[in-house]
Amino acid sequence: MIFGHINQPNPCRLPSAIEKALDFLRTTDFRQLEPGVKEIDGKNIFAQIIDLTTRAVPENKPEVHRRYLDIQFLAWGEEKIGIAIDTGHNEISESLLEQRDIIFYQHSENESFIEMVPGSYAIFFPQDVHRPACNKTTETAIRKIVVKVALAAL
Repeated sequence: MIFGHINQPNPCRLPSAIEKALDFLRTTDFRQLEPGVKEIDGKNIFAQIIDLTTRAVPENKPEVHRRYLDIQFLAWGEEKIGIAIDTGHNEISESLLEQRDIIFYQHSENESFIEMVPGSYAIFFPQDVHRPACNKTTETAIRKIVVKVALAAL
């Protein structure tokens, strides 16, 4: 996992597909876009623009992906995201790997939380369990952008 803020320069170059995704986040005015999917580089890199309300931690399931990494970016609002290493010991709640490249777990062992503020992003790799859209303090309307980057594009 990589955690940062879109306005902070990154002293290290990341793979070009990730840099392309971060450039999209830096240069797009998300107030001008409707929720939905926006292609950045076909099926290799695309963004999901999502308006939602955060929920209590137990109401959100921890998740992992196997073919894409997630760059979760908070445009407005506040949320916390649960994070953990996928040890292989988490009980699967639902597997939609073939349809949507996602596995939901019942729980996540050794989970910690990061707090997201507008401009924050977190990059989750296949070994990173994450539980997004959790209340930081109370239910909050947020806009988040989830950029999916195909592992094959790295």
